[in-house]
Amino acid sequence: MTLDEFKIHHGVLLAARYSGTRSVSYDGKTVTYGSDTELAAAIGDIERRIAALENTSRRILRPFAVKDL
Repeated sequence: MTLDEFKIHHGVLLAARYSGTRSVSYDGKTVTYGSDTELAAAIGDIERRIAALENTSRRILRPFAVKDL
């Protein structure tokens, strides 16, 4: 899946959770989650995948100081 597809899927899952439903339809498929916990886990998984695609290269800066004696 592409980043845009993940974002669309994320929006659909959030809308379903906020409306109180557990069935989600997208791309002609319907998925019914057994509980809110399963739906929350699916949302968390999509969020991790989106973050991984958006943050492909991160730069880590570590401060370094030298005290002259």
